[in-house]
Amino acid sequence: MSEAKEAGDLNEVLRSVIEVLHDGHEGMMEIGSHLKDEATKLFFLRESQIRAEFAAELENELHRHGEHDVKEGGTASGALHRVWGELKSKLGGGDHTLLATAEQGEDAAKAAYEKALKENLPGDVLAVLRTQRAHIVRSHDMVRDLRDAKAA
Repeated sequence: MSEAKEAGDLNEVLRSVIEVLHDGHEGMMEIGSHLKDEATKLFFLRESQIRAEFAAELENELHRHGEHDVKEGGTASGALHRVWGELKSKLGGGDHTLLATAEQGEDAAKAAYEKALKENLPGDVLAVLRTQRAHIVRSHDMVRDLRDAKAA
């Protein structure tokens, strides 16, 4: 594989994960702001910050590998997902509904990492992705457990 092809693949793969992380940052912050349980709210606000840190870390990887224009927003589907979560909150869905919406977002994050990890990327980038993915999986499981506890 040529170096130019590898750089293009790296750019495309990391930008895809970065977009999902931006979605997660915004979504976690939005959902967290509507949760009634204070401990859960704090968890979401911390996770929102972690998503921003993960995105910055991947943007730094792009810089290290020669890409200089790395500003990403989020995805259109992520924005729609956040609006849906906000609407559910305003309609009185409560914490369980918000947590279910958050778990869907965490499913998307897990899928983005799983897809990225199947790509032929430099070892240092794969190591960063694996470390971040492990945290995303733990966060997903926590959100799922919180959701299930609210359903009980």
